[in-house]
Amino acid sequence: MASWNPGAERIKGYRAEEIIGQSFERFYPPDRLLAGWPREELRRAAAHGRFEEEGWRLRKDGTRFWASVVITALRDAQGELQGYGKVTRDLTERRWHEEQLRRSEEQLRLLFEAVKDYALFMLDPQGGVLSWNAGAAAITGFTADAVLGRHFSMFFTPADVAAGRPAEELARALADGRVEVEGLRLRADGSTFWANVVITPVRDDDGVHRGFAKVTRDLSSQRRLLELEQTSRRMNEFIAMLAHELRNPLAPIRNATSLLRLQPDLPPLVTRLTEMVDRQTRQLSRLVDDLLDVGRVATGKISLQREDLDWRDVVRATAEAIRPLADAKRLQLHLELPEAVPMRGDGTRLAQVMHNLLSNAVRYTPEGGQVWVSAHRDGGRVLTRVRDNGRGIAPAALDRIFELFAQEPEVARDPADSGLGLGLSLARTLAELHGGRLTAASAGHGQGATFELVLPCLPGPAPAPAPAAAALPGAMARPLAVLVVDDNRDSADSMALLLRQMGHAAEAAYSAREAMALARRASPHLVLLDLNMPGEDGYQAIGALRAACEQATCIVAMTGYGQHADRERTARAGFDDHLTKPVAGAPLARVLARAAALSGRTDP
Repeated sequence: MASWNPGAERIKGYRAEEIIGQSFERFYPPDRLLAGWPREELRRAAAHGRFEEEGWRLRKDGTRFWASVVITALRDAQGELQGYGKVTRDLTERRWHEEQLRRSEEQLRLLFEAVKDYALFMLDPQGGVLSWNAGAAAITGFTADAVLGRHFSMFFTPADVAAGRPAEELARALADGRVEVEGLRLRADGSTFWANVVITPVRDDDGVHRGFAKVTRDLSSQRRLLELEQTSRRMNEFIAMLAHELRNPLAPIRNATSLLRLQPDLPPLVTRLTEMVDRQTRQLSRLVDDLLDVGRVATGKISLQREDLDWRDVVRATAEAIRPLADAKRLQLHLELPEAVPMRGDGTRLAQVMHNLLSNAVRYTPEGGQVWVSAHRDGGRVLTRVRDNGRGIAPAALDRIFELFAQEPEVARDPADSGLGLGLSLARTLAELHGGRLTAASAGHGQGATFELVLPCLPGPAPAPAPAAAALPGAMARPLAVLVVDDNRDSADSMALLLRQMGHAAEAAYSAREAMALARRASPHLVLLDLNMPGEDGYQAIGALRAACEQATCIVAMTGYGQHADRERTARAGFDDHLTKPVAGAPLARVLARAAALSGRTDP
């Protein structure tokens, strides 16, 4: 670089003392340097006397600008090359405008020539069709020859034509500058589709109305998807309400069986009937939970609450829970477990997987049969097999049994054993959410079945077991004053009776108003409050109940709504805990212990 003028300093950012003596290659982007383009420009200028081009160049701060460059070869009188004269202009703004114009033209071309998802066409001021693109032909099935020159009302249903909809849309577009509507439109074959239509008036530079631009989209698929989503949402809402309505009558049944178990010297027949009712209550509760979980899986809302656990504890606890069902059919239940299987997972969900596998084995194994449960570690995973010598599965059905609501024809024809077809589908999904898999094998009908569950596990010893909860809730604390609030009298009375049998002072109220009076008269240590009550519900009553109690009171939601969102809502509303009906012994023990700790009535 031999000279540098103010224009060069303004465009490129270098002062003369910074750049004179440096190579002009400094102004070129790296890709042009690698291609040897600066030297090629000089070669061409020397060969032809002058070289001119446009391209990207670099400023001192590293930014780029679009430059017009003219390089002229400078020669002496003898024609010897003495150097080069270089003139650079910054054309970035012009380049930007040209690029914008090019893009706009390209978009317009694509819009009319390539777009297949939109029908784009022009109308004259009276509504006659002036143009027809490929998208219009693809959506409606009409060719250009069939529509050009005809009135656009040909795309409307007879009912809409009779109601004057075409003229109304044009009038609204003129009045408002634009109209957007959705409705049924006709295809060439006479079928209908759900369309989104936008009509815009077109005017010339003098404001004279020249016609209309019309854009039509086929929303049939989106509408079907929306209808499916709405149906799915309504179904989930129905399932949640169904679960609530089923749990309400289950609550007094569970409470009644718990009360019977606390009675001394029951006749053997009563004991047997109590166990029978309790087993069936647990089974119905499990079906309700499965229904809700299937809804969560379908909407992708199921979540895992991971914790450190020992897989053996999950298997043992599930086997003990299922053992009464096995005993009722005189089945032998065998367990073979390794030393320790530490893993990180959702203990409740994993127990749900095992419960479905074991309950299926018990259900489809005839009286006097056998069920084997074995587990062993294989590196970073644990393989658990549930095997029975029962009915078996046809080879062709081994994969289909994991589909939602799917059953073998032979099973479906037996009302005693059919089930809902939810358990295995849910079990496989929960296993996969834990990074595992669930498969089935069987030699055929009458040959038994084997389910293999593979889950990831952790190296090292199993985590230390959590302290066991007391077997009898009443043994954890001195007697508490408990208020049970539920508009279902059987549910309220049976829970109050169960609590009194445990040694607590319990009263029942059947409305928020009645609960308020009882709370003022005898401030309770614990309130079990139903949420869905006529008049004032649990959410409305909790604040007034706290104000009515003279001492620290533990207020717990006791409801048929048990989804994760329901628990989050009660926590936000200020409830200390959440019990889902029918209330089992362990959760009841938990809230009694919590109330005792809050009121300072825990025994040393």
